[in-house]
Amino acid sequence: MSVADFRRWVSRPWAGDAALAVVVLAAELGSVSSGLSVRVVLIAVGGAGLMLLRRRYPVVVAVLVGVLYVVGAQPPRYDAPVSAMMIALYSAGRHTPALTSFAVAATAVVVSLALNGVVMGAPLSMTLPLALSPAMPVAAGHLVRLRKELTVRREQRAAEHAVREERRRIARELHDVIAHHVSVVGLYMGVARRTIPIDGERAQRALLTGEETARRAMTEMRHLLDVLRTDGESVENQAGVGVARLPALVEESGNAALEVTGEAVELPTTVDHAVYRIVQEALTNTRKHAVGASSRVRLTYLPGLVEVEVADDGQARQSGGVGLGLAGMAERVSLCGGRLRAGPSPAGGFVVHARIPLQEKT
Repeated sequence: MSVADFRRWVSRPWAGDAALAVVVLAAELGSVSSGLSVRVVLIAVGGAGLMLLRRRYPVVVAVLVGVLYVVGAQPPRYDAPVSAMMIALYSAGRHTPALTSFAVAATAVVVSLALNGVVMGAPLSMTLPLALSPAMPVAAGHLVRLRKELTVRREQRAAEHAVREERRRIARELHDVIAHHVSVVGLYMGVARRTIPIDGERAQRALLTGEETARRAMTEMRHLLDVLRTDGESVENQAGVGVARLPALVEESGNAALEVTGEAVELPTTVDHAVYRIVQEALTNTRKHAVGASSRVRLTYLPGLVEVEVADDGQARQSGGVGLGLAGMAERVSLCGGRLRAGPSPAGGFVVHARIPLQEKT
């Protein structure tokens, strides 16, 4: 058995209960000072064995262990399974609703009051504190249950927050799709308008490229709107984004070139989409803020990470003017565990550089 298999085995609830049963048995038999007898062994074994059922039948276990406790507490010898009784009461508080826990605690207090007052013959001043003691493990178990429920609620709120963040991410996706594809369509429509009188074939190619770009924009927007409209349902016509589409993206942009270095590896889905969207947004910003500038897209595969850089030779500009697109890029890279640097280049133009670790494939 490997270490991982052993950890999985011991992490199972029944394995923990089995270990607890052994501990209870050892504690009950080890606490006997007057010598072992059949009665002592049977009570100890019974109390320990019931620990295996404490999660599934907490109230039944508490009642049966309580019976063993009453039997063991009969004079002249005191052989009551104290540890088993405390654990059984704790389990009742931990694994039952509030009303049931209160009923178990009240019953235990009444039984303890009768046992200490009638059987032991102790005065009320001593009997009352002892009678209330069984309620303490029940209360402790119930507090643990409440804490667990609060943790679950916090996790649910965190999940709801993640859904809201995903909705915001999809809004940024829509921004990227619309801004990029509409700018490309406008570019090629302008080319077609200028070349129709002098070069009909070139104008036709420009119109075809604009048509394909518009159709791709509709496909991607349909995908994103389907995600907004359906929670967790399968989505057809998923938009084709990723590193594999970078050559087509760069070609569509017109005045741009792609350079890939290093040994290409399969990227995690989030990283794959992030790289594509970073290049897409950077090229869109170049067309919007540096009309006529040429761009260079550099994709570098390094051990355990990938780098992407988009640089243009346009007029230097401040990163503050890029708007939501740059903020979206920064958040995408941050969610992937990477870093984004964007700003004017010392040599002129604007540079967007992202460095993203390859943590896992999804």
